[in-house]
Amino acid sequence: MEPIRVLVADDHPQFRAGLRGLLASRDGFEVVGEAASGDEAVAGAISAIPDVVIMDLHMPGLNGIHATRRIVTSSPHTAVLVLTMFSDDDSLFAAMRAGARGYLLKGAGQVEIVQSIQAVARGEAVFGPAVANRVLAYFSGPPPAPAEIFPQLTEREREVLELLAEGELNATIARRLGLSPKTVRNHVSNIFAKLQVADRAQAAIRAREAGLGKSSP
Repeated sequence: MEPIRVLVADDHPQFRAGLRGLLASRDGFEVVGEAASGDEAVAGAISAIPDVVIMDLHMPGLNGIHATRRIVTSSPHTAVLVLTMFSDDDSLFAAMRAGARGYLLKGAGQVEIVQSIQAVARGEAVFGPAVANRVLAYFSGPPPAPAEIFPQLTEREREVLELLAEGELNATIARRLGLSPKTVRNHVSNIFAKLQVADRAQAAIRAREAGLGKSSP
């Protein structure tokens, strides 16, 4: 079998040397390049065409997230395995959205690193034990609450905006909500100011883009 071609991207020379030595001591691997920055990682992936890029997230210039996205976009056949100190959810899910196929924390054992490289090269997704538990917890937990539409508006102003988005005139809005025409005019003026729009048409467009007024034909 042909060896797995690996590019190592990390801004610490000692860490790159350690990974290079680890892979050199095992059969079935060939280190085809090293990179000390995200830009070098992207350029190396394009020129060397590795099977796997081992990617640190914190690097000078282009960070590992953006580098991963560019590599996956330009070379879909190349698998990115993140190997980083960052264990927070933001970094983890940002890497996944960028297209990383695996995510390990630095400190992972040599056997785990080697097996992970082999797995992502086969097209599998790999996560270290602690990372995998957080991924499972995220997807098995309740869905996040939807963001409130136009939180700067009061509940009454959102009701007025909903009817405005349906194309209703002030007189109709006043009748449907049991308000005086003057009160409706005041609400409409407040809506214009808070949404920073100039007229009813612009307010209606903003409201419809946010999902309001969909019941109208």
